[in-house]
Parts: sequence; C-alpha cells; structure tokens
Amino acid sequence: MKKFLIIIAAILALAACGTPQPKAIQLQTPARPAGQQDVVGLAVAPIDTVRVGFIGLGMRGPGAVERFCYIPGTKIVALCDAEMDRAERAQEILRRNGRPDAALYGGSLDVWKELCERDDINLVYIATDWKHHVPMALYAMEQGKHVAIEVPAATNLDEIWALINMAESKQLHCMMLENCCYDFFEMASLSMAQQGVFGEIIHGEGSYCHNLDPFWDAYWHSWRLDFNHENRGDVYPTHGLGPVCQAMNIHRGDRFTTLVAMDTDPFNGPKHVAARTGKDCSDFKNGDLTCTLIRTEKGKTILIEHDVLTPRPYSRMYQLVGTDGYAGKYPVEQYCLRTEGAEEVDYQQLDGEKVYMYDELAALQAQYRNPILTPELEALAKQVGGHGGMDFIMDYRLVYCLRNGLPLDMDVYDLAEWCCLGEISRISMDNGCVPVAVPDFTRGAWQKMDKFSYALAE
Repeated sequence: MKKFLIIIAAILALAACGTPQPKAIQLQTPARPAGQQDVVGLAVAPIDTVRVGFIGLGMRGPGAVERFCYIPGTKIVALCDAEMDRAERAQEILRRNGRPDAALYGGSLDVWKELCERDDINLVYIATDWKHHVPMALYAMEQGKHVAIEVPAATNLDEIWALINMAESKQLHCMMLENCCYDFFEMASLSMAQQGVFGEIIHGEGSYCHNLDPFWDAYWHSWRLDFNHENRGDVYPTHGLGPVCQAMNIHRGDRFTTLVAMDTDPFNGPKHVAARTGKDCSDFKNGDLTCTLIRTEKGKTILIEHDVLTPRPYSRMYQLVGTDGYAGKYPVEQYCLRTEGAEEVDYQQLDGEKVYMYDELAALQAQYRNPILTPELEALAKQVGGHGGMDFIMDYRLVYCLRNGLPLDMDVYDLAEWCCLGEISRISMDNGCVPVAVPDFTRGAWQKMDKFSYALAE
C-alpha cells in the first residue's frame, strides 16, 4: 500500500510538471537617473497668476478656454491650433467673456513650439490628438512649463517613462486631465469610502462604454478611428480607472502588481473603415470589447472594460465593493450597506442589505460631502458646465493648487498607471492573455503616502 501511494504521488507530481502554470511577463523598470528625485507629493512655489497657453482647439480645447474665463487668478496668454481658424474662434470666446485677446498660433503642425517657448506662460494645456500629447508635453517641460494633458496623456510605456523622467528631472507638474474624477457621484463616493462607510475597499470596476458611431468623422483627419485601426488593447482606460484608483489609494499605500487582458475579435471596426474608404479592412486591431483585470499589492482587484464599437448604453461602470458596503453608478445610482441581522430569516427575500437610492441616496451623500466641493463651487460648476460641471471642477482645482503651491490631485504617476493599460493589455492579449507584471512607475515611492487626499490651503 505504501509503495502504491508513492507511485500515485509520483504520477501526480509528473502531471503537475507536464502542465506548467503561466508565469507573468516581466517588463523592465528603468533605473531612476542619477540626481533625479520622485515627484510624489510635489509642491512648487505658489503662482499668483496662472498664465496658460492652450494647444489644440478642436473638440475639447474651446470648452477649456471657456471654463478658464471663469477661474480667478488666470490669464489666457496664447491659443494654438494647426488650423488657424480654430484659434481665431477661440479668441472670440475670450472677447465674449471680457478677457483680453491672446496671441494666436496656427497654420502649421509645429507652430506649437513657439507657444511653449514663450517666457510669459507657466502652464501649457494640451488638448490635441493623442499622438501629439507626449512630444508637446516633453517640449513644454523642457522650457520650464507645467503641463496638463488630455486623456489619455500617453499611449505606450516609452512615452510614459519619458514623461516621468522629464517631470522628475525638472520637478514640474505633469497632470492628466481626467475629468471623471470630479463627477459628483464619484466625488461623494470617494468621500464616503475615505470615511469608512463601505469598510475596506477590496474591488473596483470601471469602463468606457460609449458608442462612437455618431462621432468618428468629427475627429481631425479621422485620427481616432485610425488609432483603433492600428492598435490592440484598451486604448482609452482612464475614465473608468481614475476614480476607482483614487478610492483604492493606488501609489498611495497600494499599487498595481499584475494584469490579465482579453478582447473580442474586431467585428464592427473593419466595417467603419470599409464604409469610409470603400476597401475591405482585414487588419483592424482593436477588438469591439476589451476586459482587463488588475491585482494589487494588497490583494485587491480592479476590472476595466472598453467598448466604443457596439450600441451598448453609455457606462463608466464605476463600482466600489467594500467589506461592508457597495457603491454603483450605472445603470442607476445606488449604495448598499450591511443591515443588522433579523431574528427570523426569510429565504424568499434575496436582499440582505439596505439599498439607498434617489432621495435616500442624496441624504446619505449630504452627510459625507466631499471636502473640495463647497456649495459655491458646485453651483458655479453647474453654471459653467463641461460634462455637467466636472470639467470645471477639474480645471478649478488645477489652478487652485498651482496658486497655493499645493500638490495636485493627480500627478505623473497617476498618468502612468491609468495610461499603461494601453500597451500592457495588448502585451497580455498578444501572448495568449497571460499575466503581465505592471511596473512600479514610482520606483519605490508608492509607500510614501498611505492614502489619497486633497491638498487644501489653510
């Protein structure tokens, strides 16, 4: 019998050896150059007047110009676009709001460099197509300017490390303009999470599900459809990922360690290309839907989805799952909290928690108001607008922190972590959906803080 058991054990061991488990693909983390310091919690000298130059005045840029007209302590110095007529239309926004005329730049693809070289600008605000984000941001920082970059700020790891190294070497702010971190439900839920309403947050979900059929032709020279044509992976992860990462304290006491990604085949993408070119498209790379699952150092998980090619209803998913509660925004806003156990259990009643919706939800949120959202700021944000007001709060906070010499709400490492899914999800997919180890973009500095927090002036 003993001999038989030894043989069985040997067979099982051989079987285990014959089916090796996949190991995570390791990605190189370049050493921090000598003399360079991290920018976790970076604060610079207060800037009394934030003098801004805008690059990119097509879809999002004009809205930013309009919003800055309502922010005190700002001067709009320069407006730039490859198409001069767009810069001229943005000038009319300034005039309509009683702001002085700005210098105009346009008519070529590299005229933006002249804006960056001005000595009367301290912030460059970039709202161009994705492929120009990083060259513009790097050049602006080389000229000593802080930069704010539309989403996604970077599309691959080389770009991400270049931005990190430039921000660290120059000790400048490099912020990605992730407006969804300032939507009202997300801000309220973050405040509740930080005050322990949901217990410990152990899982989050986010997405960008938005049918872009009506919008593809609105992008300058069809750049966005072209990018999806040429690139596999979650190319637009930050709207869903950003608010979840803040609630889960990513690089402020926890960090990504591993991700696994899958995608569907591209079913609808090739049809869009064929409809516009009249030619068959067999090399479209972006799947109609991508799913990425992330695990953190502290054993927590995040699920992120991307879908811009199906008629699925708009959703950023946004869910926080805690040990004692839940927050979910789509398709209906609700909170669920534990209830005290009843003396008798009704097995026909499936709900075991207290659900807050509508008026009860609003009352609960009022108890845990976000510290940066004063009644005055909320009213002004809803008046000025920008995706319901969240864009204005984002811009207002950027200026507030610069004027008061405070750390920004989002730093270059947030940019890196939220944008890295673009390439790392593709690496996982291209290798049979195996795990990929996520680099530590802070290079060891992620434990310098123990949680996300807003900086406030005294």
